Amino acid sequence: MNIGLVSAILSDLTLEEVATFAAEHGFQQIEVMCWPVGRAERRYAGVTHIDVATLDSAQSRRILDMLAEKGVGISALGYYPNPLAADRAERQTYIDHLRKVMDAAALLGLDLVNTFIGRDQSRPIEAQWDDYLAVWEPLVQHATERGLRIGIENCPMLFTLDEWPGGTNLAISPAVWRKMFELIPSPNLGLNYDPSHFIIQHMDEVAPIWDFAHKLFHVHAKDQRIDRRRLNDVGVWGLGWYLPKLPGLGEVRWAEIFSALNDVGYRGTVAIEVEDRAYEDTLDGRKRALRQSKAYLDQFQAWS
Repeated sequence: MNIGLVSAILSDLTLEEVATFAAEHGFQQIEVMCWPVGRAERRYAGVTHIDVATLDSAQSRRILDMLAEKGVGISALGYYPNPLAADRAERQTYIDHLRKVMDAAALLGLDLVNTFIGRDQSRPIEAQWDDYLAVWEPLVQHATERGLRIGIENCPMLFTLDEWPGGTNLAISPAVWRKMFELIPSPNLGLNYDPSHFIIQHMDEVAPIWDFAHKLFHVHAKDQRIDRRRLNDVGVWGLGWYLPKLPGLGEVRWAEIFSALNDVGYRGTVAIEVEDRAYEDTLDGRKRALRQSKAYLDQFQAWS
């Protein structure tokens, strides 16, 4: 295993500046955000550390040389839209860009792209499997032809009123994952697992590591704190009672997480994803959040 970072929180910096920070503070890998230039559809979106629409062989070589000089690698390219959006034109925009991200990953010699499955939030999960197949069979084929794996994050994407009631990502639970992998039984389709999202759903965040060990392509390190006072006021159908925090400041059982990852033989990246608003006001605060998170997780990394 190695400890990495998700570049989204360092949107102020260029990729080279992100790599310099990572190298200086012992991060081994970066999950590099690849949103379309100038399009921020929500919080933590719209970050472009590699513009995949213009990337060519010469640019990719310069990126790889720069990273090699600093001793930092890329764990994955990341792009997290809603490829199953109800609006077909919107959906196609996301699909088209996701294909470009895959092409860029192949050009960079990478083997992993992380993203969301997507969801029409107004319809139940059971009503969307035909759409899932129509969109994702070609995408998985596109990735496979380029020697790529796809890591699907398990975030429910249910944080704001515009995402209510169903959220904008199908891949929220083991039952859904099993159906996904049954319908598309490809070894190139797997998980970018974030245990904090199971805290929101009052689920065991360690068990999936055992049950889906063969599908763990990438791991996000983010915590979640439950605001019990807010929860008791608005109930589980309300919003604002689950708060993203730095690792160690919420309810994720990190010792058990790392113990399970070691036991199942996971040797990929655990990438710190900062979404803790207590640290977001300044660039220095966001950098401190990454350093603090790594210092906390390093106690478990020493086991591997």
